Amino acid sequence: MKRMFVVAGTLILGAGAVMAQQEVAVQQDNLMRSQAKSMYGVILKMTKGDIPYNQKQVDEAIASLEADVAKIAKTFEVNPKQDVVNATYGSSPKVWQQKADFESKIPPVQKAIADVKGKIHNVASLKAAYTTINDRCNDCHETYRLKLK
Repeated sequence: MKRMFVVAGTLILGAGAVMAQQEVAVQQDNLMRSQAKSMYGVILKMTKGDIPYNQKQVDEAIASLEADVAKIAKTFEVNPKQDVVNATYGSSPKVWQQKADFESKIPPVQKAIADVKGKIHNVASLKAAYTTINDRCNDCHETYRLKLK
């Protein structure tokens, strides 16, 4: 009888740990998706003419990026050791193996955002801003993001 309770308790704890790890992975994925929504769902689409230029949307996208990038270090403190179920991208284990280098990629993105903030007034300046920010984002993605599918 005791053995059955020990086994059941172990299974429950194990399932709880897996769910907690998945929650961390989902938080990390959600943060990256939020940034992608601003960068690609708003800014890139405007630069390509897929949606009309809208200053309010640009300002909101830049503000959202600024806030989200500031959360990266905290959000990626813990290695969930798993990917989000059915995700297209995931985090490389290198994020936690090379933590200092990973975190060193954040300030250049913040600087790129700060450098363009308030200076975007038309599609031409938006294109330049997109390139500036996206280049800094890709500095990290090349090493620390994995394509899963």
